[in-house]
Amino acid sequence: MYAAEKSLRWIVDKWLAPTPAMPARVTRLCRAGSRRGCVVCVETSRPGGVLSIVFFRHDDGSWNVFPPVAERPAMNGYRRAA
Repeated sequence: MYAAEKSLRWIVDKWLAPTPAMPARVTRLCRAGSRRGCVVCVETSRPGGVLSIVFFRHDDGSWNVFPPVAERPAMNGYRRAA
């Protein structure tokens, strides 16, 4: 399965393994425009305390625990036809 085909639900199930007794819930959702993606904070209760993980949506549609690389300025040159 490609990374872009894994849903946020699939990633949350993998990382947090929620159960009916200890469900996971979204505690923060930020949409920062179409170019900046989306940030979701999901938390669940554990015997040792609350576990929170922040997920970032990348340009390819995948969800990761690290933010996408910022787009940097770039220069490009080309040769004109004579």
